[in-house]
This record gives sequence, structure tokens and C-alpha cells, in this order.
Amino acid sequence: MIDVTLIQYILAIISGIAVGFSLGLIGGGGSILAVPLFIYFVGINHPHLAIGTTALAVGITAYINFAQHLRRKNANIKLGGVFALVGIVGVLVGSTIGLIIKGGELLFFFSMLMIIIGIYMYISKCRAVPNEDCKELAKQTNYGKVSGYSLIVGFASGFFGIGGGFLIVPGLLASSKIKINMAIGTSLLAVGTFGIVTAIRYSIVAPGLQFISSGMIGDVLFLVAIVYVIGGIFGGYLGTKLSVNLGGRKGTLRKVFSIIIILVGIYVAYESYPALVHMLFIL
Repeated sequence: MIDVTLIQYILAIISGIAVGFSLGLIGGGGSILAVPLFIYFVGINHPHLAIGTTALAVGITAYINFAQHLRRKNANIKLGGVFALVGIVGVLVGSTIGLIIKGGELLFFFSMLMIIIGIYMYISKCRAVPNEDCKELAKQTNYGKVSGYSLIVGFASGFFGIGGGFLIVPGLLASSKIKINMAIGTSLLAVGTFGIVTAIRYSIVAPGLQFISSGMIGDVLFLVAIVYVIGGIFGGYLGTKLSVNLGGRKGTLRKVFSIIIILVGIYVAYESYPALVHMLFIL
């Protein structure tokens, strides 16, 4: 049983604000901080709980943002739906394997992903925000490619509990004639679906477990996820508002943020590598 204190709920809201703010400010990649914030800031040191809970929070937030993009006709339901539905297979496989691996070892692999994402965000010329330098990368929609990308991204999303928007946007660009701003809105349908499916998979790891005082089912703390979402909505509003005012300086901010992700990834690796060494020693 996990007893979540009032202070931890407050810290979860602050974490949600930080994640939402970064997403609203610079685009994809911000949700990668949700897991380390859950463990090291909120203080619930359980990697599987962190992945299951933050996956639910990211999924709900993505659906809310997708609805806003759809209302502005900035999303392609058909393309996003295909990406999301096919990717569910990858999510289920990835999340099942992730649940088998011990928490400390999984956290080390997660840290490696953070470092890779940080490097990708730093060197990427096609940023996950509307930018005049980002061009259409293909002339027609190739649903074979769409399916291939979605399976890979779905697996990563399920295994690590990430939204995967930083992977989905390039995948949509490379497999269709969609433009960057439309790709961002469309990707949120897949991000939301992957997050919700991952959370469902993590919530059924302990059949018969009751909804206890902390709102926990399986490896998902539902009440913590909800306060994460509340914070994320507020932070996203602030980040988006600031993003509009910053204009061309968003590229510099994105590079700074990528460095932060790399540094956090190195810290997580340092904290979790003993578990990996222990596993290798046993083998």
C-alpha cells in the first residue's frame, strides 16, 4: 500500500505545472521529465508506479490538447487514428516487457532514453513547433510507413511510459504529406491513446486490488495522476502564452531544455546503475 501525503500531492501539482509549461513553451519532449519528477521530487520511489501514473496523466493531458487542436482544424483524425490504433500493439508489448523488468533496471534504461532524447532535441533542425525551416518531408501518405513508425513508437511509449510526441511528429512527417503544425496536433491523438493504454496495462498487474485511500489500482496512482493533469493544464496555458510572445527565441530555449534533459538523464543513470550492475553480477 502506498500512502500519499498532502505534501506529495502538492509536489505532484507543481511537477504537472513544470511538465505542462515545458510542453506549452517548446513543444514535444517535456513529458520525459514526468517520471523523474515523480520519483525524485514528489518522492514516490517506485519506477513502475511512476511509469503507470505519469502515463495516465500524459494521456489525459494529450487528449485535452488534441481536442483544442481539433476545434481549430489543426489535426487529421484519419491519420492520427491509424497511427494510434496500430501503435496499441506496440504499447501492449512494450508495457508487458517493462513490467517484467525490475524497477531499478528499468529506470537505468529510461535514463539512457532521456540522454538520447536530449541529444536528438539539441541537434534536430526540424523542431516540434511550427517553424518556417521545417518542410514537408514526403509527397504522399504511406500507411505502411505510418504503421511501421507507430509500432516502434508504441513499443517505446509502453516500455518507458512516455508520450512519444518527439518520435510521432517526425514519423508523421516522414510518412505523409502533412505539415509540421498539423503533425503536432495529429500526434496528440496517438500520445493520448498510448498513455491511456499503458496506464490500463499497468493498472491490471495486480488483479483484485482494491481502490484504496491513495487511489491506487495496480501500478497506477489515479489521484496523483489527476493532480498532475491539473498542474499540466495550468502550466501548459502559461507555457503556450509565453511561447507566442517569444517567437524565434524558442529554438534557443529548446536547446537549453535539451541540456536539462541530458543532465537529468545522467543523474537518473547515476542513481539507478547499481541495480543494473547487480543484475549483471547475478547473470
